[in-house]
Amino acid sequence: MNDFRDIADAVASDITSGRLRPGERLPPQRQFAYRHRIAASTASRVYAELTRRGLISGEVGRGTYVRTALAQPAPALTEPSFAPLDLELNFPLLPEQGAALIQALQATLRLDTIHQALRPVGTAATTQARAVAAEFLGRAGWKPGAEGILFTGNGKQAIASVMAALAAPGDRIGVEALTYPVVKGIAARLGISLAPLKLDQKGIVPDALMEAHRSGPLRAIYLQPCLHNPLGITMDDARRRDIAAILKRTGLIAIEDAIYSFLADEAPLAALAPDQVILVDSLSKRIAPGMTLGFIASPAGLTERIAQSVRSGAWSAAGLPLAVGLQLMVDGTADQIAKLKREDASARQVMARAALAGLNVKGDPRAYQLWLELPRAWRVDSFVAAAFRQGIAISPGSAFTARPGHAPNAVRIALSAPPRDALLAGLQTLRHLVSDDNPDVE
Repeated sequence: MNDFRDIADAVASDITSGRLRPGERLPPQRQFAYRHRIAASTASRVYAELTRRGLISGEVGRGTYVRTALAQPAPALTEPSFAPLDLELNFPLLPEQGAALIQALQATLRLDTIHQALRPVGTAATTQARAVAAEFLGRAGWKPGAEGILFTGNGKQAIASVMAALAAPGDRIGVEALTYPVVKGIAARLGISLAPLKLDQKGIVPDALMEAHRSGPLRAIYLQPCLHNPLGITMDDARRRDIAAILKRTGLIAIEDAIYSFLADEAPLAALAPDQVILVDSLSKRIAPGMTLGFIASPAGLTERIAQSVRSGAWSAAGLPLAVGLQLMVDGTADQIAKLKREDASARQVMARAALAGLNVKGDPRAYQLWLELPRAWRVDSFVAAAFRQGIAISPGSAFTARPGHAPNAVRIALSAPPRDALLAGLQTLRHLVSDDNPDVE
């Protein structure tokens, strides 16, 4: 068995047959290589392949383990959970927003407007649409140029089209070491390699960005400066200026994901490096996943290249969602709902921190998520499985790692989906699980 996939198949057979049990620790990669008489690099590929199949997981400082039978095989954050209490996906929907949305829909569906809304639209829509979107996306004294606005069906499509425009198969894009999981799937589909960039409490470490670019030129970087997912951290002004200076000095282009920016008043990175930053956003969190629209705010010199990518990927927005989105922006409904969600997110943070008091919880108090670092008695896969048995879906830290391998012994808790009373009960259940002196590790 010379091919790493053959060796991975053999280990996988041991796992599925029960010869290797859930929770069992695998040997370090060098020891595995010696035992199987293979190179250390081949052992690394075996472990990476088993991780990709969802059969094992690595945890920082603890080693590599066979995953529990209840661990979810699909990547987190891609499909709604079947658990009664979903603390995995973030989709804030407030009871108050329904009536406001009905009014906007009624205005869009009038006889004098519906026919225009049903017509096909281009990636840049109309001059008026671009002006409305540019005004809407502005914050903290910054506003994008209307000539650089493009529209997609959703935020994921905005990210995919920009990545496809900037990098060819085999190229490298830098990402935060813990990142939005969907970006990993997009990169894999496009044949793009992701270069993990070290994070601290202020975001990407500038020296790590420079080191990654020197080791093999990056075509771009993808980052979330405001209310980072999953950590909830926000870059301060000094760090933004450091990153902007690197972009200008190296010529690198940054893809700034501003999906959670409506919950804060921070100026975007694009304000400091307008010629080097492409901002992407959507209405999925501001309004609802079922009524979303994607935005790209691009420097003028890159707009046409990105527009071609949107068209070739079939990622253009449809006329009716665009018309509804524009109505929500023009009549103030989108801003009204965003204000309510800011208040809701803050209230849920207060509730969550009180329920989890004494635990190692991190995150911005304005965010709709918390990052919970587990005590050493718990392995993250076992904790996620134990929570699932209690009817609660949460996201393991491994879902956010930019590269297969050792993942943090932590989970992300999304706070936005359930009613507050159900959220509180779920958080109290998690609190009791964390405090279990004898966790069930399968």
